[in-house]
Amino acid sequence: MGRDAVLARTRPIMLPRGLRPALLAMPVTMILVTMSILAATALLPPDAQRLCALAAIIVLGVPHGALDGEIARSLLRSRLGVRLGGWFRWAWFPIFSLPYLLLAAGVLIAWRVTPMPTLAAFLAASAWHFGSEDAPGRHVEAAVRGGLPIAVPLLVHPAATWAVFATVANVARPQMPGWLQVASLLWLVLAVAWTGRVALRGQARLLALPALLVGLFVALPPLTAFAIYFVCLHAPAHTKALVQDARRAPRVRDGRSAIVLALPITALTLAIGAVLWPFYAGAAPDRLLSLTLQGLAALTLPHMLLDALATALLARLQWTS
Repeated sequence: MGRDAVLARTRPIMLPRGLRPALLAMPVTMILVTMSILAATALLPPDAQRLCALAAIIVLGVPHGALDGEIARSLLRSRLGVRLGGWFRWAWFPIFSLPYLLLAAGVLIAWRVTPMPTLAAFLAASAWHFGSEDAPGRHVEAAVRGGLPIAVPLLVHPAATWAVFATVANVARPQMPGWLQVASLLWLVLAVAWTGRVALRGQARLLALPALLVGLFVALPPLTAFAIYFVCLHAPAHTKALVQDARRAPRVRDGRSAIVLALPITALTLAIGAVLWPFYAGAAPDRLLSLTLQGLAALTLPHMLLDALATALLARLQWTS
């Protein structure tokens, strides 16, 4: 069955905005099974909860960022390959990977040198990244939806959420810093104002997915809820966006091709993580938490920059054509 036929069959299904791209990129059964398994891990001891959530983030979440290689290949290989030919067709990979790895290494160094400013920058960048993908061009909605996975657990599970952040930043501070409390309260004010405006405009369907996510982050431990959000919504939606935009990553045609094409860089990412493992101290769950989230932060910066570059270049090509 062709892609158009599949999409045509899915159109009558009324789903919350933001959930549809995820379901189109991953079978609904897979999403529900993943969500159910991760939710059930909340019954396990804390260390087991943490390990299950991190395993899901690594195995099911990280590969969507590995598709950055396909974006870079599309942007660089056609230019370099056509102009230089031969083995120079592969010159795109070092031109892409070396700056990417240097930026990531800089973020990892920043975690060691200035952990609290780096944590603040990571949370702000993550909120912007999530929001800009969930609600592109709608800045208030993007701020609300992007900040939700960070602000809600800070508001409803402050001690548990700060324990995660303190472990990642490797800081011995028993109390959440004031700036995090203020930021989460400011988000709450903005979220209430946005919710009221949406309700008054009769656009209640826009509130369905945020409401589901709020319930998720209220009911489950912070890291478990984030893992569900990251692997069941954010990563599939990002992948689906690549499938739908043939200019950005032409070889990513469906979910299966995305998995296959992500494997080499995913394997390289895991290998780098294995090399870095001895540089992290503490019990295994704490080490894995710190390494995984610091690694996500390190990859987020070049990931966002590459996305911005691709968007700018494609817009320029469209304008000049």
